[in-house]
Amino acid sequence: MAHYAEIDANNKVINVIAGVDENEKSGGETLYLLLTGNHWKRTSFNTNGGVHSLGKTPFRKNYAGIGFTYDKTRDAFISPKTLASWVLDESTCQWKAPTAEPSDGKDYYWNEDTTSWKEIT
Repeated sequence: MAHYAEIDANNKVINVIAGVDENEKSGGETLYLLLTGNHWKRTSFNTNGGVHSLGKTPFRKNYAGIGFTYDKTRDAFISPKTLASWVLDESTCQWKAPTAEPSDGKDYYWNEDTTSWKEIT
C-alpha cells in the first residue's frame, strides 16, 4: 500500500492518505489529481531522514505529515521548523541544532534561550 500527501498552492501538506499501490499503471499522483483537482505526491512511510527502514531506496527524504512542506528543488518533505536557531540538514532534510550535542555519555537538552546544550541533572 502506498501513501500520498495532498499539497496546497503553497506546497504545504494538507492531508496524507493510504491509497493505491504505486505500481498501478495509472499512478496514484495522477489518479488523485484527476479525482480531486489537487496536487498529490507519493510519500514513503518507511523513509525518515533519507534512510529507508527496510533497506530499500529512500523516497523524498521523510514521510510527509500535515503541515510539512514539499520542497520541489530537493524533492523532499520537510517538517515545520519549531526552533528558530535550528538549521536544515541538507542530507536528511530535517532540522538540527546549530551545534552538535556533546557526546560525553551525559544527557542533554537544547536550551533555545541560550542556543546551547544543557546537561540534564
